Amino acid sequence: MNSASTASVSVVIPCRNEAENLAFLLEEVDRALAGRDYEIIVVDDGSTDRTADVVAARMAGVDGRLRLVRHDRSAGQSAAVRSGVWHAAKAVVVTMDGDGQNDPAYLPDLADALIAAGPGCGIAAGQRLKRTDTKLKQLSSRFANGLRQAILRDDTRDSGCGLKAVPTALFRQLPYFDGWHRYLPALVLREGYTVTHIDVTDRPRRFGTSNYGILDRGLRGALDLFGVWWLRRRRRTVPRVSEVKR
Repeated sequence: MNSASTASVSVVIPCRNEAENLAFLLEEVDRALAGRDYEIIVVDDGSTDRTADVVAARMAGVDGRLRLVRHDRSAGQSAAVRSGVWHAAKAVVVTMDGDGQNDPAYLPDLADALIAAGPGCGIAAGQRLKRTDTKLKQLSSRFANGLRQAILRDDTRDSGCGLKAVPTALFRQLPYFDGWHRYLPALVLREGYTVTHIDVTDRPRRFGTSNYGILDRGLRGALDLFGVWWLRRRRRTVPRVSEVKR
């Protein structure tokens, strides 16, 4: 998969009540990936606004590149990412948040970084240079990231950035739990792959407020890392597997 100069890309956008932001975000994604083989999968995580209507109205004129997956109730960001990954039809999944803070201009850079790093690389992870969140969110993320690095040693400064590129087949193999989207570098390392990073710039949210709370970003995430630590300890050796032909 990583031998090609470019890869087909499924952009997975988990969102809840982001109708106003999706109105411009989907256009930005199309512009960023123009000329590439791609699809956009919006996962509506039990929205109560017009999120599904905005996506459905746009689906008619984009030649099947835009798809809508819906949860009948809100299950959280991790569940929404997972639903998108399992519906993906392309070789690489690139994730981004639906609030507009992740700039779609970085989508091709992430896919290209994954390819350039070679077949042994399992994730290209965005790392934010400038945060536009509230001070409380920044502090909670800084605490969780610092604790994560100390325990998991995943060499990732900012695992909470929504911009990530992972081979679709590998993404589906990773152990799932609520909160997994914030531990993808460590989970990829567990499978014997390497991690590469690109620096990205965060943008202010234009409309609405965060639909996934401080506990998701900080305190609860800090508890999840002990589960990831246990998972990594339970797989100390990752063998190279090959089939012997007659």
